[in-house]
Amino acid sequence: MFRKIREWFYKQEQPNKQQQVTKQPIMLTSDLNENLQVLHSIYQDCFDVSFRTFLIGGKTKAILVYIEGLSDIKEINKIVLAPLMSETAGKAHSPHEILREKIHVSKIKEVKTFADCIQNISIGNPVLLLQQEERGLAVGLAKWEKRSIEEPTAESVVRGPREGFVETLGVNTSLLRRKIKSPNLKMQSMNIGRYTDTNVVIAYIEGLADQALVSEVKSRLQRIEIDSVLESGYIEEMIEDHPFSPFPQLLTTERPDVAAANLLEGRVVILVDGTPFVLIAPVSFFSFLQSAEDYYQRYMISSAIRLLRFFFMVISILLPSFYVAILTYHHEMVPTTLLISMASSRETVPFPALVEAFMMEITFEALREAGVRLPKQIGATVSIVGGLVIGQAAVQAGIVSAPMVIVVAITGISSFLVPRYAQGIALRMLRFPIMLLAGTLGLLGIMFSVIAIVVHLCTLRSFGVPYLTPLAPIKNRELKDVVIRAPWWMLNTRPHLTGEVNLYRQDAGQKPDPNKGDEQ
Repeated sequence: MFRKIREWFYKQEQPNKQQQVTKQPIMLTSDLNENLQVLHSIYQDCFDVSFRTFLIGGKTKAILVYIEGLSDIKEINKIVLAPLMSETAGKAHSPHEILREKIHVSKIKEVKTFADCIQNISIGNPVLLLQQEERGLAVGLAKWEKRSIEEPTAESVVRGPREGFVETLGVNTSLLRRKIKSPNLKMQSMNIGRYTDTNVVIAYIEGLADQALVSEVKSRLQRIEIDSVLESGYIEEMIEDHPFSPFPQLLTTERPDVAAANLLEGRVVILVDGTPFVLIAPVSFFSFLQSAEDYYQRYMISSAIRLLRFFFMVISILLPSFYVAILTYHHEMVPTTLLISMASSRETVPFPALVEAFMMEITFEALREAGVRLPKQIGATVSIVGGLVIGQAAVQAGIVSAPMVIVVAITGISSFLVPRYAQGIALRMLRFPIMLLAGTLGLLGIMFSVIAIVVHLCTLRSFGVPYLTPLAPIKNRELKDVVIRAPWWMLNTRPHLTGEVNLYRQDAGQKPDPNKGDEQ
């Protein structure tokens, strides 16, 4: 019998959903020894699973099942074992009476199937089973080591909150609740992963988020069939609209203030247990070029920084390609004095400009990746010193020219101005095919590349929202928070495609017609 029960549990982990629906869950029985043998069979070769057998009042046999390291042992001894073992004999001991009189815990849940027992034991809640009872109690005494709340290293700001998400889902949801204290902040939970059974939460503000968007996010998550979810990146690839595009279609962040700000614009936030990175949907291309600090500094400073960010984003994509095209095909565009200087610096270089650019760009990317993977104490030193030493040695050896080193250095610095890592690495990947076209077709190849990128961006969608919104299609009233950031007293409306359910975020006196000007 126990072998059949264990085989039933393994079948539940298979991806055939029809099989899971037809199979009925196995219920607990009133025979405590039989329940114990089933659990022993399921947790065979699991040394960290404890089975504590004891008597309640010296009469009623009971068993407490928990996993060491996930459950609070001190609280189990104090709240569960001590009061139950000291219970006087002669009284009836149903789960309801134990819940009401003896176990003083705020979170207690009845379990009636072995699947419910396994689920609660796996998350750290001890399960209490009694003789002659066909149901047990899952006691909320989960406790494990967790990282303290710290400032995100990848999204540091000069002015703004210093707290970031952690790997514990309960802490992350509480950080959002601290930011948004309205009961309209809804959080729906589900589990994904046949083996990891990872808890995933969909957060949105009722009355701001479109219910069609919420339903679509929930539907895509429910369609995921995978054995494990260890990070939010697993889910990101499963639910994005265009998985073969290099551009990300969901925003990831470690900052609770960024997640709260997007919730207030009618977007949906997806939190995954075990990772500090949450997902935000839908987003646009311009969402990845905006920083949280843009909304904390004065609008003139934020607008100037955004303009600088857009300018250097173009530099990071096109500067090496433009340099290769000029040196290869368009010498007449360079002033004579500069052309002579560049030609003299390339006298000893045995490679064409295209090969030279590829060598330097690949070397720079390797140094940057090495700096990220090495320990923090030496990572920055290795990347900086390695770049200087290799660049100077390559110039002196005549492998590359000094102007090429300058171009690659400016390009690398420009790529750091993109505040989102996912978008930055996508732009860095595009740099290489553009250089190849520039080396074969010159400026014409660069123009073909730019046109192809723009056309591709126009075809992308993030949960149905155009990727280039509000520029394509153009929404005039939303342009005040794209390339520049208007003052807060002018940002009285939410984005059209994500916040149209509740359009106005502040009283702006005479409210304009929401449809007026959008078709211009």
